[in-house]
This record gives sequence, C-alpha cells and structure tokens, in this order.
Amino acid sequence: MAFTLPDLPYAHDALASLGMSKETLEYHHDLHHKAYVDNGNKLIAGTEWETKSLEEIVKGTYAAGSVAQNGIFNNASQHWNHNLFWEVMGPGEDKKIPGALEKALTEAFGSVAKFKEDFAAAGAGQFGSGWAWLVKDASGALKITKTENGVNPLCFGQTALLGCDVWEHSYYIDFRNKRPAYLTNFLEKLVNWEAVAAKL
Repeated sequence: MAFTLPDLPYAHDALASLGMSKETLEYHHDLHHKAYVDNGNKLIAGTEWETKSLEEIVKGTYAAGSVAQNGIFNNASQHWNHNLFWEVMGPGEDKKIPGALEKALTEAFGSVAKFKEDFAAAGAGQFGSGWAWLVKDASGALKITKTENGVNPLCFGQTALLGCDVWEHSYYIDFRNKRPAYLTNFLEKLVNWEAVAAKL
C-alpha cells in the first residue's frame, strides 16, 4: 500500500504561539516527513511489502538486535511515527488532561507531574536521534520508553499513546540545542491530551 503524506490536522502556524513555529512545521512535515514517504514508496515498489499495510511493513521489516535497521523499516517507521506525532499535538490554550487519562497516569506513575518528569527525562536521555513514548503494554500497563532512530512501540507489541520526536530537526529552529526545554514545552503546551486519551 503506497504511503501518502497526511495533511497536518492544523495550520502550519497554529502551534507558533505554543512553541512550535511555522518554519519548524514547514521543514519537519513538508520536507522531512515527505522524504520518508517518498523514499519509502521507492523502496517498497516491486517488493512483497508493496501491498501490505504500514503497520505490517513496520513490524515485518524490524530486525530485533540489529545495530542498524534496513531502509524500508527506517522510512516506514518514521512515516508511522510522524503520523502519530502530528495527531497528538494541537492548538488551543486549554491543555487539561481528561479524567480517565489523569487517573491512569497517576496510578501508573504516582502523579501526572511524575509522569511528565519521567517522560521528559526519557526524551532528554535518548542519545542521538530517537523518540520518547508513553505506551500501553500487552498487559495493559502504562510505561514510558525511549527508542533509537525510528524504532517504535509496534516493534515490541506495545500500543503508543504519546510519542515525542527528539531528532534535532524537531526542535532546533525553536530551541536550538535545548532538548529538555523542548520536551517540557511539548508536555505543557503542545500535547492534545484528548487525542492521547482516545488511544487508552
């Protein structure tokens, strides 16, 4: 199944007042994400993966224990990751966490504040490029994880509820090399908690 670049669910400048500029979204969505889509389509053309779903491609091409993943996986997984990333952010000043999600976070991490602290620490502690995640594992437990490069929770049988891109292209225009500040801003101002709660 051919990859297609989704439209952003908001205008390019909709997050500017919240710490993610129009320029960042133009580079990140229109150039970086588009490159994953275009390269992925070239790589799957004429292969067994051409007719598979995006999730099947990610899970089927991931090589556990490999130091470097293959090109099909890298582009497919980054396409999947970014689809989720755009979805879990949104404009608007009201960033209240829905009750059911707040309860689940408190039960899993002790408090929402502790969840945010641990999530930000995971993202800041990911060496090089990668992602920080809030996932639900096979048992239904909520966990914070981090992955290198484009690896994502699908590879481990987990459901991704929230993902934050910590590749430099996600934050360098707005935050330069201050990844911890970007992560704090992401959690406090950018996350669409209704979208996260819907994945519970």
